[in-house]
Amino acid sequence: MVIHTYPVYIIGSQSSLLNISLATCGNALIAPSSHHPHVLASEHVLLWTTPHGFNFQHELEQLFPESDILKMFFVTIQSLDENTCSNYGAGLLRFTQYCDQCLIPEMQCMPASAALLSAFIADSAGSISDSTASNWLAGLHFWHTINGAIWNGSDSALLHHIKCGLTLTLDALIQLGQGLNLSDSFDVVVFAITCITFWCCCHLGELVIPSSNTFDVVKHVSHLILPIITHNSHNVCWSSLHIPWTKTTGTEGADISVTACNHPTCPHIALLLHLDVNSNIPSHAPLFSFKTADGSWAPMTKTWFMDRCNKVWVNAGHPNMPGHAFHIGGATELLLEGVHPNIMATQGHWKSRAFLEYWCQIEFILPLFISAAATTPIALTRVQSVMQDFQHRHTLPS
Repeated sequence: MVIHTYPVYIIGSQSSLLNISLATCGNALIAPSSHHPHVLASEHVLLWTTPHGFNFQHELEQLFPESDILKMFFVTIQSLDENTCSNYGAGLLRFTQYCDQCLIPEMQCMPASAALLSAFIADSAGSISDSTASNWLAGLHFWHTINGAIWNGSDSALLHHIKCGLTLTLDALIQLGQGLNLSDSFDVVVFAITCITFWCCCHLGELVIPSSNTFDVVKHVSHLILPIITHNSHNVCWSSLHIPWTKTTGTEGADISVTACNHPTCPHIALLLHLDVNSNIPSHAPLFSFKTADGSWAPMTKTWFMDRCNKVWVNAGHPNMPGHAFHIGGATELLLEGVHPNIMATQGHWKSRAFLEYWCQIEFILPLFISAAATTPIALTRVQSVMQDFQHRHTLPS
């Protein structure tokens, strides 16, 4: 990394120069431009600009002393911590790279239209998480604010659709099951995790570990909970497995009710198949581990899991899916099947208010699930009515 002094225009006039110690980032490949000096990611939002930004700075110069303008910019940027600045800067870099790729003129990068913002996020759909997309957009929003530009991303239904649009539908779940080899120990555990996260509204992180060396018995479910007992009540089979930790309950954990259903992706059957094929694994191992060819075992990690799922989906013509696709997809399917929101909130470990906020996301993806059904208007009206009643009963604001 080369450290050098770079003259940067903060204010529009050529007399306004600041000597700031900056670093050249070798992997920040963007088209050469006086608007985008080679600086640290944490300094992108302050030191990268556009023709609109220059005009805004020039307008300020006509009104205020240069010292006051400089102070305004630096006080504004200091409202963010360094990590936030770096994350915002990384998003701005990706946005600039995308605009370069599409030959978007500098004049159209700020204010960025809702269509441009939507196309930018859609370009990375499947390869980034929802939180990463939100961080990128928050960074672009801040960049617009500091340059006096209007922000077209707040009320864009199209952009909201793009962010929420990648979700797991029942058809995609079936195609995954058909694409896996259920005589293979690895694919069997992939199928079990998929069916349970979808039908039981689990967060993926509650069942799989981030990497092979990050297993924590305090947070992750292990073979210590075995044996898992199958119950039969009113001709319905179900089992319960206790996870030791969730975001909402902490170390109190939660019980996941795995209920059988008459469907090729039945989570109860998938769970029992996994426990049968991947038996005789040590009690200290994660519950969702699999036998290896050398007679040993390995824990399923999120990366291995997502790579295998997405390989099947891409071959079937789907885009890469993010990890949160299972949770919201399963919740939507169950609501459409008539499961009451109270049960949904319990199953997914939501507080009532949090579940209502989640419903705002689900509303945008309902057409993916019911567009092919003859009873589309009826199904949609019924679900909306049930959610309105849920909101009223819990005295939640609209």
